[in-house]
Amino acid sequence: MYLTSRERKIIEFLAQEQGVVSVKEIATVLDVSERTIHRDLKNIVEVLSDYQLEISKKSGAGIKLSGSIEAKHKLLKAIAGLPLIEFTPEERRAIILSTLLEAKEPIKLFTLANELFVTIATISHDLDQIELELKEYNLELIRKRGYGVEIIGEEIKKRAVLSQIITKYVEPFTIVSLGNKTEASNRNTPSEYISARLLESIDMKNILVIQSVVEKAIKKLPHELADNSYIGLVVHLALAIERLQKGEQITFGSDYLQQIVQTKEYAIAKRIIQDLKLTLSMNIPEDEIGYITMHLMGAKLQLNQDFFIEDSSMDIAIKAAELIQYIEVQLELSLSENTSLLKDLVAHLKPAIYRLKQGMPIKNPLLDVIKRDYQELFWLIEQGVKDTFSELVFPKAEIGYLVLHFAAALLDKSDTPIRSLVICSSGIGTAKMLATKLLQKVPEIKQVDHKSLFDIDELNLEEYDLIISTIPLMDIGRDYIVASPMLTEREIQQIQKTIRTRKIQSSKPKDYPLTKTSNRAGQYNFIHQLKATQIYSNMIIALLEDFQVQRIEENLHMEGVLLNICKQLEGLHIVQHASSVHRQLLKREEIGGLGIPGTTLALYHARSKEVLRPCFHVYPLKQSKRIKGMDGEQVVVNTVLLMLAPENTSNEVLEILSFISNLIIQRDENSRLFESGNEEKIREFLIEQFQKFFKEKNLL
Repeated sequence: MYLTSRERKIIEFLAQEQGVVSVKEIATVLDVSERTIHRDLKNIVEVLSDYQLEISKKSGAGIKLSGSIEAKHKLLKAIAGLPLIEFTPEERRAIILSTLLEAKEPIKLFTLANELFVTIATISHDLDQIELELKEYNLELIRKRGYGVEIIGEEIKKRAVLSQIITKYVEPFTIVSLGNKTEASNRNTPSEYISARLLESIDMKNILVIQSVVEKAIKKLPHELADNSYIGLVVHLALAIERLQKGEQITFGSDYLQQIVQTKEYAIAKRIIQDLKLTLSMNIPEDEIGYITMHLMGAKLQLNQDFFIEDSSMDIAIKAAELIQYIEVQLELSLSENTSLLKDLVAHLKPAIYRLKQGMPIKNPLLDVIKRDYQELFWLIEQGVKDTFSELVFPKAEIGYLVLHFAAALLDKSDTPIRSLVICSSGIGTAKMLATKLLQKVPEIKQVDHKSLFDIDELNLEEYDLIISTIPLMDIGRDYIVASPMLTEREIQQIQKTIRTRKIQSSKPKDYPLTKTSNRAGQYNFIHQLKATQIYSNMIIALLEDFQVQRIEENLHMEGVLLNICKQLEGLHIVQHASSVHRQLLKREEIGGLGIPGTTLALYHARSKEVLRPCFHVYPLKQSKRIKGMDGEQVVVNTVLLMLAPENTSNEVLEILSFISNLIIQRDENSRLFESGNEEKIREFLIEQFQKFFKEKNLL
């Protein structure tokens, strides 16, 4: 359940009043219009029903909250416990914009601030940004002290902005699938609230009627209508009807109306309006016919494979080919053999250019993402369009669509495998975890090397397409991404964006030298194989002999637990100067969380000159601890896993320790095993996995 602050105040006001109150009285108390209160009451009804409460209307008197005193107290208690959900600035501006576009009178900044749980200064800052956006639609934002704020301009432009917001924040196919408002009323999260809030601009009961009328009419079109164009037309008609009912009308140029009145599209648009008039029993002016005609004429989907050689498309095809050549020269690669690119560009440009010539607004809800992900390509195409289509002004929204066509072609052209480097503080713990997640979650990445900070000065970083680190790095002369070992969805998106950019910037595959970690043992000569076998064998034997599960009985905080462990290891002659190793473990924890999300495990690891030999131990805790997880969230830990290695050690040793860290997160049952603290079963598991390790290395 999510309620705005104003809706909460309305409920509190009604719950405290014993008698009937007028809507005007509530509006006066909250300093908003009566229409706003009526709209909020519609949203409140469903919440009230969950508590066996309802709003009773007394004709000529007002309204009353009906129900038991216990139910009212229960509702008030639930409201008091509701968290305040914060909107992003972009989401907040969408709500402000839709509120202003729907308003029939100026709205006070206080009212907007109160609804969105922010200060008046924040609303004022949002309005600065909104004012800039509205200029693209020739709409004006009026702000006056004591007067409020409102948007003035042509109705057709206001509809265009509303339509764009709805398209951006509400899944289009969801809109046309809704036959009533109950499905659109879920408001448990900010995004659901925004979706429901925007859909208040549309009477969802009209959607099914509009769909039926449109589907019947467009069957007579000489061409098919693309899905997005069909949805756009349905949304436009729904908005038009809603705003016509509120007295808002568009005007359409009579000269242009005469030019299109004889077209097939005009006849179909006229039939749509006539059917809607009859079905909805309302008057719809003829100017709407002209606007619907423009929708139909600007949304053709050509199916003929050779459509671009028709006379009507020849000029556009020539221009599209020139644009492709321009990009080829700039990027120094060939795209001419990509016939799909030319065909797709012409299919897109034909209706787009028609819209541009008629002054129809072009919406692109993905524009910000496109500009961010394809910054250089966006700039190139923007310049190319200015040279190629010099007689037209392409808005950034349209440039964005063209970028997607070229990006798709460039990504298809580039099949270069992405070589990645993962860096962590020691190279024995979280690096392998992250490397495994990358191979699982990012298909473009085929090879991952994992190294520690100790190795970074010896690496040729230019050999790698992508560098990802579990910790912040000093200036390494290369861009890199900081990611948690468990790899969140946001981090995956950032990595995929970097890969797309890399592919577009680089058209030629690079011949990377093969490193030892990417070769199999069979590629080494026999002597190297024997040496590797000896190192692996000795290391695994030593780890298994030293391995132990030691329960920590003392009720200590985590810092004390770690010091206790280090002192035990000093007694076993695995480390010297326990306090020094303890400090390094704490320092590593400060860099990034060590709790493993989805488990009750924490993996503490370090490389130090105070470590005499590698070790891997398990320490169940008497009392659980709450520490920072690898994903930045808090994790409840019942078991500490400790992995240590000397500062100077062989790659084979690091590889085996990394192999163990990967085992911990490889499967849920693996994690459960380490959480169990069963020393015998964990040892058996490690032996079994090391056997597989040897077989994969061709050492057995």
